[in-house]
Amino acid sequence: MKLSSVKQYKGIIWDWNGTLLNDTQIAVESMNKILLKRGLPVLTVELYQSVFTFPVRNYYQSVGFDFDKEPFEIPASEFIEYYNQKVWECSLQENSIQVLNHFRDGGIRQFMLSAMQQETLDQCLEFYRINHYFEQVSGLDDHYANSKLETGRQMLKRLHLDPEELLLIGDTEHDFEVASGLGCSCILISKGHQSHERLKSTGALVLDDLSQLLN
Repeated sequence: MKLSSVKQYKGIIWDWNGTLLNDTQIAVESMNKILLKRGLPVLTVELYQSVFTFPVRNYYQSVGFDFDKEPFEIPASEFIEYYNQKVWECSLQENSIQVLNHFRDGGIRQFMLSAMQQETLDQCLEFYRINHYFEQVSGLDDHYANSKLETGRQMLKRLHLDPEELLLIGDTEHDFEVASGLGCSCILISKGHQSHERLKSTGALVLDDLSQLLN
């Protein structure tokens, strides 16, 4: 898909973490706290971007957690506790506001589909003063960041959206999988939670910065 064709879409579905919110560093710091507590090797940002995946249970196993010794929910809850203390110290990704304004002024509807728990997501969008851009904000019911696909399907059905008229913008392979499952197009931004190389492997268009959407 050429960048010049973005305007052909009637709606954009935005991912939150890593796409509009610059939270990769605090995700690494929060994970390193619970890794250190268990005597496991810590992550650099580069290593994190090479191993982070959905469902996040698989990611936890890849960095050394043994769920025969403790259930996934224990370290996952610890991570969320640390992360939620720091999420208010993040910034939006560079050019986020300009891009949101650009699409709003162009008459393109905007939606949010996130793996963040719904209440926390609503609070974040209000805190960062961008909630007014989105016609619908859909998060998950819990903190365990499972697939967003079913949540996305429910959103499209509820709002009577045609997936062929939608573009999903995210920062992970899972966002591409969700877009494919929904039947909509996808652009990935490589400033988030997975490396440029991993994103390119999906076959999706990968951009280095949100400003490239401004055309």
